[in-house]
Amino acid sequence: MNQTAPTVFLIDDDQAVRDAVGLLLRSANLPVEFFASAADFLASGCVRRPGCLLLDVRMPGMSGLEMQKQLRDQGYHPPIIFMTGHGDVPMATRAMKAGAFDFIEKPFQGQTLLARVREALEHDTRARRRQAQRDEAATQLMRLTPREREVLDRVAAGQYNKVIATELGISLSTVEIHRKRVMEKLQANSLSDLIRVLALLNDDAE
Repeated sequence: MNQTAPTVFLIDDDQAVRDAVGLLLRSANLPVEFFASAADFLASGCVRRPGCLLLDVRMPGMSGLEMQKQLRDQGYHPPIIFMTGHGDVPMATRAMKAGAFDFIEKPFQGQTLLARVREALEHDTRARRRQAQRDEAATQLMRLTPREREVLDRVAAGQYNKVIATELGISLSTVEIHRKRVMEKLQANSLSDLIRVLALLNDDAE
């Protein structure tokens, strides 16, 4: 199985549910892997892989909501679609406030589930792409010297080169040299490119 392909991770202690939902997902050509408990999934290391979780709320041992909290505490935020046959409003509210992608009660319409799964997979793809862009921006920023970072911050704030030179106590030509190096290191062709790099670093994850 392609470990990098977006995958649906189905976590439910009911074998019948795993079989039925798995058949539905495979009929739609969606890659799916099965786990009978939250502990099994956490031990697998799959949380680092692209995809989404179809997670039962009530399971022996660690519940779905407890697993959601543990993932968040560890810094993981995969899209989670909760499934339950015993849902109630407080439970759904708790799940959604904690960042769940959706909360679906069994029995559910197959096409509804497939639609939400596809949306969750797309959400994860966008989030990972955005994180990759943030990581690249952070790497680029680390290439700057402290003085170049000072110049960048002032350029991004809209200051003219003459003002920057006065504030930093350096010559105008030195500011221009620093500014050119900043543009080169950040692979920026314009001021808007510089702003975009800083915006990526200040942007919260989806």
